[in-house]
Amino acid sequence: MVSGTVIGMEMRIDKAGRIVVPKSLRDRLGFGPNTELEAIEQSGGVLIKRAEQLPSMITVDGLWVHQGKAEPGSNWDQVLDEVREDRIKFFLNP
Repeated sequence: MVSGTVIGMEMRIDKAGRIVVPKSLRDRLGFGPNTELEAIEQSGGVLIKRAEQLPSMITVDGLWVHQGKAEPGSNWDQVLDEVREDRIKFFLNP
């Protein structure tokens, strides 16, 4: 089994090739189930960090456009209601 040390914490690669991150480190960094991470190869090792997330909604010519993928459990009805409410307020109170 391969192991290493990160901030004094031992990590291992299991038989399936998965890196096992200690619970205390996961908790401190906010890494939970389905957290997307990226690995960046550097001289002397690999940096593992939370994947950069772009905004899922952007405006294009005044219209809201969804880009990327939705977070698990997203409530799109609520999001659309909030966006509509904001737009109505904008046009009624210029």
